Amino acid sequence: MGYRVVVAGATGNVGREMLNILAEREFPVDEIAALASRKSIGTEISFGDKTVKTKDIEGFDFTGWDMALFAIGSEATKKYAPIAAAQGCVVIDNSSLYRYDPAVPLIVPEVNADAIFDYKNKNIIANPNCSTAQMVVALKPLHDRARIKRVVVSTYQSVSGAGKEGIDELWNQTKGIYVPGQEVAPSKFTKQIAFNVIPHIDVFLDDGSTKEEWKMVAETKKILDKSIKVTATCVRVPVFVGHSESINIEFEEFLDEHEARDILREAPGVMVIDKREAGGYITPVECVGDYATYISRIRQDSTIDNGINLWCVSDNLRKGAALNAVQIAEVLGNRCLKKG
Repeated sequence: MGYRVVVAGATGNVGREMLNILAEREFPVDEIAALASRKSIGTEISFGDKTVKTKDIEGFDFTGWDMALFAIGSEATKKYAPIAAAQGCVVIDNSSLYRYDPAVPLIVPEVNADAIFDYKNKNIIANPNCSTAQMVVALKPLHDRARIKRVVVSTYQSVSGAGKEGIDELWNQTKGIYVPGQEVAPSKFTKQIAFNVIPHIDVFLDDGSTKEEWKMVAETKKILDKSIKVTATCVRVPVFVGHSESINIEFEEFLDEHEARDILREAPGVMVIDKREAGGYITPVECVGDYATYISRIRQDSTIDNGINLWCVSDNLRKGAALNAVQIAEVLGNRCLKKG
């Protein structure tokens, strides 16, 4: 016996990926509803070998539906998530709206699946920021072994993290550079993104950090361990899909790089590609469409007593958003909403 599942924001990049992944992973769906804004009503969306037409989220009755995967942004979520939750449908939200609410579990299934039971507080579960999700998947098994004191992370985040507008701007600016008179001024981003990097994602805070950097700190503490110190520099790069991270980890006790590599090879959701030769590592282009969080360049940091460096790459539209939401749905179904 399967579930009645709603995907809200089904016409967007993440919503479409949610539908794709639900089908790919053969999630037990008895009935699917694809919701979008009024302007997209009737749009045909693929779900496995089927095609479904989008319905208007305005006025949709969530009664009798088991779970709803939301990919509609914070403002729309603020309006519709409480409605769905009040009508008995568990909301798995991809926006930032509920991530820092102490009553709402923030879940990466490979890291803190046991927090799923707290969904009953509000009938809502939060999906973390894309850059946080892949990092904590890498950190968790190492933390279990040697206890992490501090993390220094620099991210190299693709334009798809800014949605379709980000993808279009990189594409159009790149073309415009080669066609005189067709240059495209920055619109979605603060500076030219084509052939450039921008050390600025989200708004600046009073301490000089950006909100994206703050998210990585706050979410890592909530998901993994509140005692871990995290400092982040988040950078937008001219890559269409796939976030990369350079992570420096300081542990409470010594962890040999060879043992770290072995631990990560056995960790859920992780794929280690780490050969010390040309091409013996993973880049964003190679991770697109995959479920795994890839780890490369594992090595000792000799500048501190108990340090490890590593390189972490993942498809941000998958593990950073849609896949993690579907994995949460799987945990919810297996542990809390069992049927049959």
